[in-house]
Amino acid sequence: MQNIKNVYMRKIEHWVEEVLGLQTETQENIFLSVVVLLGLWLLSRLLLKIASRRETDSRKLYRWRKTTNYIVTGLGIVLLVNIWFNGFQSIATFLGLLSAGLVLALKEPIMNMAGWAFLIWKRPLRIGDRIEIDGYKGDVIDIRLFQFTLNEIHNWVNADQATGRVVHIPNGQIFTRPQANYSYGFPFIWNELHVRITFESDWQEAKAILIEIANKYSEELSEDAQLRIKRETQRHLIFYKDFKPKLYTEVREFGIEITVRYLCNLSRRRESENLIWEDILTNFIASPDIQFAYPTTRFYQAPGDQTQSTADK
Repeated sequence: MQNIKNVYMRKIEHWVEEVLGLQTETQENIFLSVVVLLGLWLLSRLLLKIASRRETDSRKLYRWRKTTNYIVTGLGIVLLVNIWFNGFQSIATFLGLLSAGLVLALKEPIMNMAGWAFLIWKRPLRIGDRIEIDGYKGDVIDIRLFQFTLNEIHNWVNADQATGRVVHIPNGQIFTRPQANYSYGFPFIWNELHVRITFESDWQEAKAILIEIANKYSEELSEDAQLRIKRETQRHLIFYKDFKPKLYTEVREFGIEITVRYLCNLSRRRESENLIWEDILTNFIASPDIQFAYPTTRFYQAPGDQTQSTADK
């Protein structure tokens, strides 16, 4: 009986070879491939059916389905390679070619993983740091294998305050985009306010008022904190003579501009500006010798111009 089956099988193989031009070995490989694919499909359906009976959470079922698909697909690739490449001896060659293709096809994910390794190793940014990269500003709240996440600030909000969005940045941008770290080495920022007064104002009195207000709201650092910050900043070749507020005076086209420069905590920039401006308004209104400057147009008429114009008529 077995011999009869073998004879019929050989006849069928010979007929397929004559009609379709497929050799016996190729026919066997196709048959085994179909069996493998069918068996894996049935296996995945069985696993998903078992999971659907035990799990009612749609999220867990989704993750189970994705995991099952990955496992079945990987197993199928290994078995099909074993069938078509004459055993596992040729798998190394196949995997070498496959890895070369994957490097080209998966360039971005591989770069993101390299970026993750760089973030963990060199730590140019850490959880809690405030950074700016590729036009996005925010506080780092998560670092993962392929991306890191920012709690976004600024954007349409006219200050360094949260917008309510989170921004996911691919790790690979660490290698291709400039980054600004607000927290690295120096945990404060230098903030500036520009106050303009008229040329007729008492600018010296104005500066006395402004420096008093700046000293009131500037960050006060203890001696230990100053020494620690100086050691940290010197390690990165960043030098500051002192951390006291400074005033700078410039003459502009329609008044005198006094720039107030003061040390500010990262999270208190808008709050400190609000308090300083309120004190400035209160003190300048109380001082009759100081007026705010704004764009104006002035006309000057020299003595005798009106008489001369009348005689010309």
